[in-house]
Amino acid sequence: MPSDRAPGSHKGLALALLATVQFIVVLDASIVNVALPSIDEDLGLGDDLSWVVNAYVLVFGGFLLLGGRLADLLGRRRLFMTGLALFAVASLLGGLASSSEVLIAARALQGLGAALVSPAALSLVTTTFAEGAERNRALGVWGAVAGSGGAAGVLLGGMLTEWAGWEWVLWVNVPIALGAAALAPRLLAESRDEHEQRRFDIVGALTVTAGLAVLVYALVDVHDAGWGSAQTLGLGTLALGLLAVFVAVERAQDRPLVPFGIFANRTLTGANVIGLLTGMALFSMFFFITLYLQNVLGEEPLETGLAYLPLSVVIIGAAGLASVLVTRIGFKPTLVAGLVLTSAGLLWFSQVSWPGGSYAADVLGPSMLAGAGLGMTFVPVTIAAVSGTSPEEAGLASGLINTSQQVGGALGLAILSTIAASRTGDVLEAGARDPRVALTEGFQDAFLLGSVFAAAGVLLALALLSGRASREHAEAARAGTAPVAPPVG
Repeated sequence: MPSDRAPGSHKGLALALLATVQFIVVLDASIVNVALPSIDEDLGLGDDLSWVVNAYVLVFGGFLLLGGRLADLLGRRRLFMTGLALFAVASLLGGLASSSEVLIAARALQGLGAALVSPAALSLVTTTFAEGAERNRALGVWGAVAGSGGAAGVLLGGMLTEWAGWEWVLWVNVPIALGAAALAPRLLAESRDEHEQRRFDIVGALTVTAGLAVLVYALVDVHDAGWGSAQTLGLGTLALGLLAVFVAVERAQDRPLVPFGIFANRTLTGANVIGLLTGMALFSMFFFITLYLQNVLGEEPLETGLAYLPLSVVIIGAAGLASVLVTRIGFKPTLVAGLVLTSAGLLWFSQVSWPGGSYAADVLGPSMLAGAGLGMTFVPVTIAAVSGTSPEEAGLASGLINTSQQVGGALGLAILSTIAASRTGDVLEAGARDPRVALTEGFQDAFLLGSVFAAAGVLLALALLSGRASREHAEAARAGTAPVAPPVG
């Protein structure tokens, strides 16, 4: 519950600040994509290139639960500001990196800062705006800004790489993060769970993060090691063992990182499963579109960035529409519609071609369709994940949905990169003379599997999300009242 309110705080300005910060957090998962060829040329990452992206999203996803819990206990505004300071320092160090190891370490540190910022920011939205139409509108703005961060990151990354050098895709965060931290005491009220003891499940956070890191590494390296190799099987077993330890630790804790009773909330559980699949389908989309534009079509970084402009506009419009539809018809049908559009857009992307490929024929149409799906998905899945939770659970619920999406993104990128690389290698071994043909066929398989992930999300949304909870949430939002929170065990 709120413990103090900063002087001059205003909901509109507070939302603008929170959404801007979430924008740079999401943006940083994609802004380096356009700069990857330039980074590789300077630092020589080679096969480790995907870890410039993975190091960020994996540590981000792994520590989000701890970040959400710390926000609830220590104060959401305090964690928000602490995370921003860490994010700024890591961004500065990343731009100064002179080796691949330093850059990847800085990206991991950025992910840790983002893991403190993001759940604190989302829980501040949920505690600032009353559940119902007001919160739906706020999350519509949040979804539009945050959802467009991936596409805008590529646009901004292209401009900075072309005009200033790849280092500036990291340095641009420094003034924004420090400025936001300075404004926070003026615009944001401090809030925390006053009834909980300040005990932190560090062991749980470390085991779940280590387990996910080992799993993703095994998947990233499977193309070279082989699916049945001792390395892949050994790392897979180690990852599952660490995750099993995490579950055991959580069950033994008096104050666990994740109280499993919260999953008795069917809508929250369904939203997080769907968030995982959505992350697997969509995060890697930006990675493969960028590689197709640059490595197959031969676009320059700035041209690649500008190619994402229509996608950004569509995401913003779709997110705004989604916030209206959630209030009118409920989060379940809105989410199903968004996932259908996402699956269709990725299926269309699986038809990218070479020779004869072009931006107009192969990228523009499917990117706008998938962008509409992203905007229509991001808002209702977030609303479903936090609806019906108590203010004391705001950080945990926010951390859970962020974790699902970010870990899904890391796993999806690992799996789809492996699929694409394997297909590309097979085509080259079969005698293809043009490497662009082989690359394109690899991208086709990756997009097709991404479409399958989104289609699975449709089926799970229909099966797991409570239609009754969706209707009651919409009715309460139209009436201007908050629905009663379901029991969580």
